[in-house]
Amino acid sequence: MKNLVEIYDTTLRDGTQGEGVSFSVADKLRVAEKLDAFGVHYVEGGWPGSNPKDIEFFKEAAKRKWKNTQIAAFGSTRRKKVAAKDDQQVKLLIDAKTPVVTIFGKTWLLHVQEVLRTTPKENIAMIADTIAFLKKNKRKVIYDAEHALDGYKDDPEYALATWKAAEEAGADFVVLCDTNGGTLPSEVAEITAVAKKELSCQVGIHTHNDIGLAVANAVSAVEQGATQVQGTINGYGERTGNCNLTCAIPNISLKMGRRSITKSRIKKLRDLSRFVDEVANIIPDRRQPWVGGTAFAHKGGMHVNAVQKVAHSFEHADPTVVGNKRRILVSDLAGRSNIVMKAQEMGIRINNDTPELKTILTKVKEQEHLGYDYEGAEGSLALLIRKSLGRVDPAFDLEAYHVSMRGDALEHVCEATVKVRVGDKTAHTVADGDGPVNALDQALRNALRGFYPVLEMVRLTDYKVRILNSSRASGTAAKTRVLIESTDCKERWYTVGVNENIIEASLQALLDSIEFRLLKK
Repeated sequence: MKNLVEIYDTTLRDGTQGEGVSFSVADKLRVAEKLDAFGVHYVEGGWPGSNPKDIEFFKEAAKRKWKNTQIAAFGSTRRKKVAAKDDQQVKLLIDAKTPVVTIFGKTWLLHVQEVLRTTPKENIAMIADTIAFLKKNKRKVIYDAEHALDGYKDDPEYALATWKAAEEAGADFVVLCDTNGGTLPSEVAEITAVAKKELSCQVGIHTHNDIGLAVANAVSAVEQGATQVQGTINGYGERTGNCNLTCAIPNISLKMGRRSITKSRIKKLRDLSRFVDEVANIIPDRRQPWVGGTAFAHKGGMHVNAVQKVAHSFEHADPTVVGNKRRILVSDLAGRSNIVMKAQEMGIRINNDTPELKTILTKVKEQEHLGYDYEGAEGSLALLIRKSLGRVDPAFDLEAYHVSMRGDALEHVCEATVKVRVGDKTAHTVADGDGPVNALDQALRNALRGFYPVLEMVRLTDYKVRILNSSRASGTAAKTRVLIESTDCKERWYTVGVNENIIEASLQALLDSIEFRLLKK
């Protein structure tokens, strides 16, 4: 298709070479299906010659119908002095039964002579013979020219000879690989322009992020006529990673206006990013461009005031185009607009003329000065705003509590006792826990669930502690901030507490957590 920039995803192969990234066969199939639904043109499933897991993936992939994507098997050129038809690794590429085969070969004479330890002539023969054999077996062939950019800078004539050998043997694409990830966009542009001029087949780009320019280099190549971009979801990959497709895709489609992934599918980009992180068991990077949690977050009062009036005055794009959303942060840097927009975001009716607005802003700044942090504790912030507006009737009162620990060399027990009042009734309960906070959490919910059955589903799912002023006091006497994550199996919310006593700080966050859930009801 004319002017189409195809997206080639190598998350399942190159991405898994990144530290801490691993997928089972079932994981790889799930990710491939998600990429297919998103509209990625190629999904590289792995290297069938390298491990049994990838062989199993290709067996399972062959049983499935793929709507938008073509599955690619990855491998290398034949070994030196061995015919392609007799090379076991090349045979496995055929056995994978994929419509596309991607192979890499050497461009840089340094690698030809010092790594492969063969002659420049034999290296070219290895490239040509392998591609011709794959084409004879009716495969679409993508040739990844490894170290293409470094090789061209070292010896342009030889580098070009290797690319032409691939083209003449029938390669559908010659992909220029910045394997070491150290090339500048201006160099990528110059070398891609040469490849486009000298080759009649299509040209692609494969970049690594060692100097932080992988996406910029991919964009630079597309500007010079490259029609395939290889990369990984969330930038997974060797060393510092590959070209991040969650950046490259919207840049190509939305910023450059090129035909690639359709706009309707790009709206699911953030979901795709989170899905792959979840399958890989990796915490999402909140600072990812486009899809990260802070990508469209506004904190400075002047910025928020402008966004409230004209959103694109401080946003390069509408966050919804990639399935993200605008977030307003409230802190000691907040202005009136921060409070108004954040309250409206949380469903609280308030505007710039609300009389209590100044009081709310002052209270937030005072609390932040004391150590509270409402950026990550929207449950506590909602309670503060509603209480300042007089829109909260306390669901309960904590009249007393006690926490104790006892134990010996083998085990210990934490016990919490609480007394709560709901209207004219009281409840007095005791609970054990894995620690003092867990015991308090159990005791509070045990006391209140008789009045509020909805608390049966509430669970504390994360607990974070930060020492705020350890330089001014000994570590055990310093002020402590506690952030708690809670869930009712449907939604998650976050609350905060601050005190010199870690138990008191934890109790504040726990009480806010329960009160916020009851407020939602």
